[in-house]
Amino acid sequence: MPDLLPFALEAARAGGDAILEFYGQPLTVDHKADDSPLTQADLAAHRTISSVLEGSGIPILSEESPESDLEGRASWSRFWCVDPLDGTKEFVKGSAVPPVTSGEFTVNIALVEDGRPTLGVVHVPVHGVTYSAADGQAWKQMGDNEPMPISTRAASNALTVVASRDHAGPEIAAILTRIEAGGRSVESTSMGSSLKFCLVAEGAADFYPRTVPTFEWDTAAAQAVLEAAGGGVSARDGSVLGYNKSDLRNPSVFAWGDPALEWASWVPSRAAP
Repeated sequence: MPDLLPFALEAARAGGDAILEFYGQPLTVDHKADDSPLTQADLAAHRTISSVLEGSGIPILSEESPESDLEGRASWSRFWCVDPLDGTKEFVKGSAVPPVTSGEFTVNIALVEDGRPTLGVVHVPVHGVTYSAADGQAWKQMGDNEPMPISTRAASNALTVVASRDHAGPEIAAILTRIEAGGRSVESTSMGSSLKFCLVAEGAADFYPRTVPTFEWDTAAAQAVLEAAGGGVSARDGSVLGYNKSDLRNPSVFAWGDPALEWASWVPSRAAP
């Protein structure tokens, strides 16, 4: 594995450990300007991850970075793109009484070079599962076991489509209808956080459409894993996602495992009004 992957793995697992110190405990939940939730765990993970990644000498763009840390980022050709806690809503459910959660929140760390994620780690703290990718290879590691190579699967007439638990909507339903109208059967499964991409990467699903907003830190690490596993991530028009944009929001995102999958025929050129 390339030299920078151990930095990302160490940082992701340390961030996960920091999150678990708050898991299942009473939480204070604040809300940011976009109304997304923010907890002590998000900030603790950010600080822990940053302290590890700083040792690489590469700048860090984290969801929780203060603006002062991002001055001059337009000139960065290489940087870490970090979501310290992807799936905060799912994490917060662990503090309910009784807890109602699947533990499907993740730590996402990607290395972005010249606008493309080239290395990625998606770590699932509750389950001890880690997906990683570097140098065109992708792996899944269960606990302390050896990492095992993963790859996408060839699409068949029976597709598994994964959708966001909290963000699916009528356009996703319309896409599923179009798939079935084309003669394929569809099994739809729901999952939180960046694990949706990872399901496609490990050949457990075929297609993941996401038509509501995401940010660069939501997608970079999992995109690196999926691309290394043989799949891809595109915008609605088929173009690749760019990173370190002036606006860190992504357009609609479509992730696929089989390069021959004609997913664009199921997706309207623009969202319905």
